[in-house]
Parts: sequence; structure tokens; C-alpha cells
Amino acid sequence: MDARPRAELRRIADRAAAELHDATAAEVLGWAGRTFGDRLAVASSMADTVLVDLAARHAPGVHVLFLDTGYHFPETIGTRDAVAATYPITLVTVVPEQTVAEQDRWYGPRLYTRDPDKCCALRKVAPLDGALRHYDAWVTGMRRDESPTRADTPVVGWDDRRGLIKINPIAAWTANDMAEYAVRHGVLLNPLLSDGYLSVGCRPCTTRVAAGADARSGRWAGRAKTECGLHST
Repeated sequence: MDARPRAELRRIADRAAAELHDATAAEVLGWAGRTFGDRLAVASSMADTVLVDLAARHAPGVHVLFLDTGYHFPETIGTRDAVAATYPITLVTVVPEQTVAEQDRWYGPRLYTRDPDKCCALRKVAPLDGALRHYDAWVTGMRRDESPTRADTPVVGWDDRRGLIKINPIAAWTANDMAEYAVRHGVLLNPLLSDGYLSVGCRPCTTRVAAGADARSGRWAGRAKTECGLHST
């Protein structure tokens, strides 16, 4: 399938935002698969694989992009490998331009402690931007209940910075919805989720979440930073 012009994509996004506002995740992903074919990508950090399971069921063969930052927990890499071996998806591992060792030589060791925004820009944002140039739409697992910064997440929106349609099929789901789906369908899960890590990112910047705190409070704990920049528009 050829790439669509940006103006056409924007019209599709606007129409879908209105028509799919109250649609189920299955309906949204089915529409996305039919509409974009191999120009559709699902971004997954393998923190949980509910989104991958949904996408595999309703858009089989879909490309699943995994950002291998070089800083992941071993459990996350293991989850990625299990997903690739189990689900009918096409796993695409995306890597930064520099290895961790090369970045350390260029910027100094442990950049994540001195300038986490820069580290995220180099190891997450830039690689994903490059990978998404091959697609017309991308799917994320963003949910409104994760944090105040995500409370207004739409089911279908427009990623103006990248010129793509951004699809968030489980935006209205709660943590309980996620857990119930995982049990009902026997979804492969990152074992860190049962060890107090309710939002899993890079190992140096992820901690367990305190009881009653929002799921993303374990990311960059002690800092004002709450997002890595992937979802900035």
C-alpha cells in the first residue's frame, strides 16, 4: 500500500475521531487494519502485551515496533522475544543511532542521570521518528487513567509533528479492564508487572510504584519529568 498524502490522512483522522469516539478497542483496531494495511504500526514497550494481543486478533500480521534502548530490564527483552514467538505479528526492533557505549563516549556516562530528556530524545524519540516514516498511522497503549497528563487522550487523533494518524484504542480502559482482559485471554505479561512495576520503562529510570499512586509515578521518580517525549505533539 502506498503512502497517503498528509492532507488525506488528516481528513481520515478527523472523520474517524468522530465516528469511533465510543467504539470498542476491537472495532478501532479492525478499522485501522482494514484502512492502513502494512502502513499501520503498533508501538509497544512490552511493559504489558494486552495491546499486542488485541492487535494480533483484529489486525493480524501488523507491524509491532519495539524500541530497544539498550537500557531495558531483562524481563522486558524476554517478554519481547516471547511475544515474537507466540503472536501473529511482525516484530520490528528499532534501535538508536548510537549504542550505549558510543553514547557514553560522546555525552559522558549515565546521561539519564544528568539530562534524562536528552537521553530519551536520543534513545527513544529519534529512533521512533525514523521508524514511523514508513507508516501512515500508529497505535499506542496510552490510557486516560494512567496519569493526569493523559486524561484527555482521544481514541483517534492527529500526530502533527510526524504527520501521522495516532490511534489509542484502549484510551478509555482502566487498569482493571487491562487485568481482566489479560486473565480472560491468557495474555503474556511482563513479570515486572507483578513485582510492583506498574509502568515499565528503562531500567535506570523505573522504580516500583507506591500503593495508591498513579501507574506512571515510578517513572523518573523524584523528578518533574513525567513523559519520555514520544507522545509530544
